[in-house]
Amino acid sequence: MKIHSEFGDEIRRLRALNRLYQRQVASELDIDTPMLSKIERGERMAKKDQVEVLAKLYKTNKETLMALWLADQLYEIVKDEKVAAYALKVAERKVKFKREKR
Repeated sequence: MKIHSEFGDEIRRLRALNRLYQRQVASELDIDTPMLSKIERGERMAKKDQVEVLAKLYKTNKETLMALWLADQLYEIVKDEKVAAYALKVAERKVKFKREKR
């Protein structure tokens, strides 16, 4: 099932910007080209460790890619819930509180 993937859109954009073929990137990720294509189209989710590989390969900010990846993960969890927006606000408060305690 296709989702709108912020992460997929960004890694496709970065791949084009770096003038790399899907087969080159897939090889770096140790996956096949069709799997990378599905990740870029939002039909599959990348693995967390693949985010770091992509950030290094594309020479881009790892935290930005990780945030987009995580946002897609969160969306998949809450997308069909009526209270999704409220749940995300509660989670945001918890994250802010935890950060402030450090």
